[in-house]
Amino acid sequence: MTTNILPLLPIMIPFFAGIIMLFTGQRPLVHRVIATISSLLIIISAIWLVVLVYRNGTIATFLGDWAPPFGISVVIDMAAALLLLTTAIITLFTVIYSFQSIGVEREKFYYYVMVMFMISGVNGAFSTGDIFNMFVFFEVFLLASYVLITLGGTKIQLQEGFKYILVNMISSNFFVLALAYLYSVTGSLNMADIHTKLEGFEGDYSIMSLLAVVFLFVFATKAGVFPLYFWLPGSYYAPPMPVLVLFGALLTKVGIYAIARTYSLFFIDNVEFTHQMLLLLALATIIMGSIGALSYADMKRIIIYNILIAVGIILVGVAMMDKAGMLGAFYYLIHDMIIKAALFMLVGFLIYRTGETNAERLGGLIKIHPITGWMFFIAALSLAGVPPLPGFYGKLFIVQSTFANDNYIAGILVLISSLVVLYSVIRIFISAFWGEDMDFSRLKPVKSDKLLFASIAMVIVSVAFGLAADALYPMFEMAAQSFYDPASYSNYLPEVE
Repeated sequence: MTTNILPLLPIMIPFFAGIIMLFTGQRPLVHRVIATISSLLIIISAIWLVVLVYRNGTIATFLGDWAPPFGISVVIDMAAALLLLTTAIITLFTVIYSFQSIGVEREKFYYYVMVMFMISGVNGAFSTGDIFNMFVFFEVFLLASYVLITLGGTKIQLQEGFKYILVNMISSNFFVLALAYLYSVTGSLNMADIHTKLEGFEGDYSIMSLLAVVFLFVFATKAGVFPLYFWLPGSYYAPPMPVLVLFGALLTKVGIYAIARTYSLFFIDNVEFTHQMLLLLALATIIMGSIGALSYADMKRIIIYNILIAVGIILVGVAMMDKAGMLGAFYYLIHDMIIKAALFMLVGFLIYRTGETNAERLGGLIKIHPITGWMFFIAALSLAGVPPLPGFYGKLFIVQSTFANDNYIAGILVLISSLVVLYSVIRIFISAFWGEDMDFSRLKPVKSDKLLFASIAMVIVSVAFGLAADALYPMFEMAAQSFYDPASYSNYLPEVE
């Protein structure tokens, strides 16, 4: 059986780039070049995959000379392909952003190595067709994230890093436990094969309802779902801004993807329990995120709590598990990855330039940084879902789905959260850029061209995504189908020769 190397490239490129950087020693300039080139190569391979999947359907490959479903599988459907491309774009601009923001000391101690290893794990989690290997890839990116969150050794990093490591170790142990029970029921670890076997399952389905709770505990912990989000605001606040960009844009989204994939494939016979449970937690997450976003003047904390709001909105669409709901969830998922990266970068620039995290201590910056100010304004509108920016399309489909399924409270709460998001982020814009002039002599005379280039580029990507949403609709329709119609995901198995 021949292994197709193309689906493996988004995993292999960053992995081998990290190994090469390890062998080059503590040479930051070399690491920068390798990380940049690797990010570009991942983008090229991801674009190639998107085109091929759009033309030919799901691409699957199995490692080793094992017939499916026993081989280690990598499965690229449109959902995985779009997530890989979005991750690659964010990685490239975060690497460029890091040149002026992470600091030479952290660069010397293999910062870019850990970034590449983390991206390898994230891409693997999006690509794998095997639930055990999803656990493996989770551990790969978590191990790298443990280093990134503590790299630099400041007091707050070590304090929050310990909490972050402890929480993820506990959830990983439950992940292994859930895998063992799932294997005892189905006799398989291939996700498509598990779905096929559960369609004809005649045993006691209560075990699957119990597994739904355990899997949700595991993935909700990593995604920051209520009530398991308690670790996220502090842990995400601690590391330097480039690390926060990657964490905020990518890591919670891996947890969301894992919930959507497992709940669409495995837990299909008791949706009144499993998906209603998911919906209630999603709504609680929106409420708690909204409270947090309105409670702070600290720019980093406001955007961090907006992560929770987005997690809840996406999971409302996932809980609907119909075409409109999943289409909206996937639109909003991709949108939120891009716009959160952009906003964290812009906030990072403001902090880097002023030395302040509290927006109320800033003011009048529109006179010095007009382009940055208006880019922040556009990003705020995009985050809130103002048309024709991309957040609008995701929320539109999600709200349509909730109303169609008679979940009016959920739909109204999603709409209200848009106002909360807009108000919380516009507060930063008004305070920092239009408030009473701050003492401009306090501004740090620092080089920031790469910071602004990466930040503005991410805003432009977000705007382009919104303007091209209609043209991209067929791709997002394909991506959503593998969730609301899981047979379209699992039917690759008979086609593998």
